[in-house]
Amino acid sequence: MTWQQSYPSRYYVAYDTTAPQPTPVTARYDMAQYDDLSGLPAASDLIALTAEQYSAIGLSGIGVSGGKVVPYSPPAPPVPLQTQAKNAQAWITQQANLAAAMGETFTADMKAYVIAINAIASGTDTTSTALPDQPTDVMTASAAAATT
Repeated sequence: MTWQQSYPSRYYVAYDTTAPQPTPVTARYDMAQYDDLSGLPAASDLIALTAEQYSAIGLSGIGVSGGKVVPYSPPAPPVPLQTQAKNAQAWITQQANLAAAMGETFTADMKAYVIAINAIASGTDTTSTALPDQPTDVMTASAAAATT
């Protein structure tokens, strides 16, 4: 069987038909290059291209959405919550250094935030699904700092 008998077009792109769209293109096919079509996806699982489209696109930076070939950038991988907490500790350290330099102390909200972040970062809090919001009031002036 020739490709013309099974595929109405010569050029196609493949994609994961079960993936949420947009989804990346996974292969390009020029059916005229194949003597054996038995291992190829069915035409109904592919998107037909014109010769101009086929020659103009590569494999990277393209995807499929709604049956059309579209520009595609993969989403950024999610950052694990524990990693987010460890990154938040850098901001906490900066705030602690500022508080010490200015003779101030953390507010109760900031202390609670530090405890929550440290628990997530160390792995002792395994039930949280998001970081707590950073407090808006971080420092309170100490009595010594208020008089100088």
